[in-house]
Amino acid sequence: MEAYNYNYNAYLSSSSSSNQIQIQSTAPSAPPLHYSSYNYSTTTNPSPYPQQQQQQQGGYYSVGGGAQPYYYAAAAAFPPGTNPEVISSFQAVDRDRSGSIDERELQSALSSVYRGFSIRTVRLLLFLFRNPRGPSDRIGPAEFAILWNCLSQWRMVFDRFDKDRSGKIDSEELKEALRSLGYAVPPSVLQIIMSNYTDSISRRGALNFDNFVECGMIVKGITDKFKEKDARYSGSATFTYESFLTTIIPFIVP
Repeated sequence: MEAYNYNYNAYLSSSSSSNQIQIQSTAPSAPPLHYSSYNYSTTTNPSPYPQQQQQQQGGYYSVGGGAQPYYYAAAAAFPPGTNPEVISSFQAVDRDRSGSIDERELQSALSSVYRGFSIRTVRLLLFLFRNPRGPSDRIGPAEFAILWNCLSQWRMVFDRFDKDRSGKIDSEELKEALRSLGYAVPPSVLQIIMSNYTDSISRRGALNFDNFVECGMIVKGITDKFKEKDARYSGSATFTYESFLTTIIPFIVP
């Protein structure tokens, strides 16, 4: 068992005259989905294709002229109040009308709005937003709606710190963006991050929105996992070798 140490200036504010006070991160994230509180089988429009007339035929629904298993309609609903744009985006890439989308379909949906999303980032998002009760390589309408909302929040953060409107943020802008979300990332770590996004021509590190989402999700995800092991917020945590690898690898090898 080995201790893995971290400087808790990332979470602590020294503004208090008596002691340091923990502050809560405001980073957009993938919140737990409370499927038990949302009864898909009793929704008004249980299919992700509500504009198409449905007719139950035994254990099947007739959707757009083709029969689909009943579980397809029962499990594939968007949350109430979902933005029509989100629904349209999902429907546009779910060409086989399966009620769920894979990594390539998700990449297509996101790239149509955000001018290109790498498959690496898409796989990370798929890992973070998938339904733990469903397949690991696909997401349905409920998860897609939450992911879409999360990305819009990350976009607002990105635009706020892309002060020159270049479409990229440099090391200093990244530091301030992460700090605004509650993460005072040490300079040594920022240097490692930026080295992974260095332009081969200018030799300068800069992150576009795709890179920023990947970086932000990794920093937040790993930090949250670390804090789970450090219940007293002492700045150190104990991991077995196996638990350390299973914690880190999903974020860095999507």
